[in-house]
Formats: sequence, C-alpha cells, structure tokens
Amino acid sequence: MKTFDQPLSMEEESKYVEIMRSEDKEAAFEARQILIERNLRLVAHVAKKYASSGEDMEDLISIGTIGLIKSINTFKMDKGNRLAAYAAKCIDNELLMMLRAKKKKQREVSLYEPIGTDKEGNEIRLLDVCEMEHFDVVDSIDINDKMSCILNVLDEVLTGREREIIRFRYGIPYRPAYITLRLFRHF
Repeated sequence: MKTFDQPLSMEEESKYVEIMRSEDKEAAFEARQILIERNLRLVAHVAKKYASSGEDMEDLISIGTIGLIKSINTFKMDKGNRLAAYAAKCIDNELLMMLRAKKKKQREVSLYEPIGTDKEGNEIRLLDVCEMEHFDVVDSIDINDKMSCILNVLDEVLTGREREIIRFRYGIPYRPAYITLRLFRHF
C-alpha cells in the first residue's frame, strides 16, 4: 500500500506557492503538482471524518482531492493563513456538498423506477400504479358557467323541497364556487 508523502514545511509551502504564481508556466505546473501531492495526507485525514456516512473511502478521497485542487488554485499567501488550514476547509466543504447532493437525490423518486413485479413476473413501475388525471381548465370553466345557469334556473323554477331533492340526487352544491370538474364528471 502506498503511503502519502510528508507534508510541506511552512517555508517549502510558501516557496511553491510563489513559484505557482510566477510567469513560468512549466515551473508553476510542477509547483502546483507538488502542492497537491504533498497535501493528499490532509485529504485523507479530513475524509476520515465522513467514513461513517456510508460512502466508499476512495470516493471521499477523490471528492476531497477536488476540494484540495480548488483550494490550491484560490489560495492567497498574503492573508496570513497556512495552505493546510485553508485547504482543510475547502476539502470539508467539497465533501459536505457531495453528501448534501446525494441526500437530496435519495429523496427523488423516478416514475420509471421498478417498484415490484406482478403475478406474471412483469416489472411494475410507479408510473403504472399512479393514475394520472388530465385536468382541462377550459372545460372546468365551461362546466362552472353551465352549472351557475342551472342553479339560477333551479332557484327560479322549483320549490325549496324540489330543489333540495335535485341537489341531493345529482350532488349539486349550494354555491357555484364549489363546483369543480370532479363533482360533475357524469354530466
């Protein structure tokens, strides 16, 4: 098993950060690689905190390494912090973002995901079980207008007892505001 390289001293760290910020692209790339490789031990240390999350340790280290790379790219020596302190927070944040994103996805349910099988062994999907009702707003408005007219006619033509019998028989509400498409599906 390969072990991680020893961390850099403060002097070495500042030297490589300065080289990384220099104009020499090749030297900057090499310095950046050294900073990444020598801080991988920090990534493993921070990732250990999340070992109980159920994620594979290699995945945690991979995501943590992304946080390390981001921290090295954005680190500023003039703030007075050490790279390790800054990188530890960036690694931690990257791991937390990954865990939050996974937690959010765990609650999502796909309509096409199999939820079981029927008697013949065919897969049953959530979409097969859910009954989708198509609701047409124009039809609903049209029915509400017609029902308002019917209620007005019923009030003018029928006696109180007759009106009550018709309303109970057909499930007609007393106020037109409560009329919906579902109540009058049989009309």
